[in-house]
This record gives sequence, C-alpha cells and structure tokens, in this order.
Amino acid sequence: MSHRSRAWITVSSLVLAAGVGVGGLALLPAPAPAPTTSAAAGAWTVDPVHSFVVFKIRHNGAGNAYGMIHNPAGTFTIDPAKPEASSIEVTLQAEKVSTGNDGRDKHIRNPDFFNAKEYPTMKFTSTAFKSAGENAFDVTGNLTFLGQTRPITARLVTLGTGQGRGGPVMGVEATFTIKRSDFGNKTMIGPLGDEVAITVALEAGQQ
Repeated sequence: MSHRSRAWITVSSLVLAAGVGVGGLALLPAPAPAPTTSAAAGAWTVDPVHSFVVFKIRHNGAGNAYGMIHNPAGTFTIDPAKPEASSIEVTLQAEKVSTGNDGRDKHIRNPDFFNAKEYPTMKFTSTAFKSAGENAFDVTGNLTFLGQTRPITARLVTLGTGQGRGGPVMGVEATFTIKRSDFGNKTMIGPLGDEVAITVALEAGQQ
C-alpha cells in the first residue's frame, strides 16, 4: 500500500470518528458563525415590539416575583471610540406593566405602587457614559419614577448588530437595581422587597 493510500485512510478515519452521520454519510459539523458583538456608532430608535423591560422583586423573603413593562420607547447613540459622546433615553408607560395576573396588574397600577393615572410615564435619561471593557459601559443618568428623579448607574452591554426587515438593527442590554423607597414607594415593604432588579433589553433600528 502506498504512503498516499495510507494517508487517505487515516484522514478518512478521523472524519468518520469526528463526524455526524447524516443519511449514511459522516460529516464534520460546520463551524458556527462568529457573533457580531462590536457596537456600531450612530443613532438608533428603539423598536418597542422587540424590546423588553423585566423586573424582579423578592416575595415573602423566599421566591422572586417577575414582571414586565411592554413597549419601551426611546433612542440611543453608542460610540465605542468616544464613549463620552454616547447617550440613551428610554420612556416606559406605567399602564404597560404585566405580571401574568390581571388582579395583581391592576394593583400594581394603582396608587399603592405605580400610580399610573397620576404618573403615567417612567423615564431614564443618561448623563454620562464610561467604558467598562469590551462592548460594555457604565451609564450614569436620571431615573424618573412616581414623579421623583434620582441618579442611578447601569451596566450596559452592546449585544450585536444585524439586518432587520427595515434595515440595520442593533441590540443593547442594561441591568441595574433600585430601591423603590428612594422614590417614595414603601407599600408592603417586608412581604415585598425594597430592592428591584431591572433588565432593559432593547433592539433598535438605525436612524
């Protein structure tokens, strides 16, 4: 047997050993495409249909209760080369809260919690961006809730860019924790936690 034949048998054996059988054929798995994670400079408008705000609060000192606020609106500009030129603004409608239970949702909307009639919107406006590593930023800004405005800092991560039906799209996700008592809401503190962990996941189209 020639050296060339032995080499072919060896290579074939490796392929068969490592491959995935499909219809009697052994195929090596195709390499996964590399994700696009670098931020794209420019202005973006939030797509409310594909964006989500999720909050978490401790219930009875035991489990975590979750809820969502649907249809966030806003804009952001991300400049990785010059973070201080970046900005973000997000507005939420208090009536859009949903926890999967109609009775609980009505209670959250009433004056005990969101007081949606008197304070229909919640808003975050950034005042400073600072680089926090690759694709990450520490974002300081003002959060308005229940008619009171307080400074907060969130960790924002750029998730990637892609192509939507209407053109280029970009995703970012921010996480932060607030104390509702800082905004004057102390209803049921004890059975419910004071701290609320919030995740803001936004997909936006290029302006």
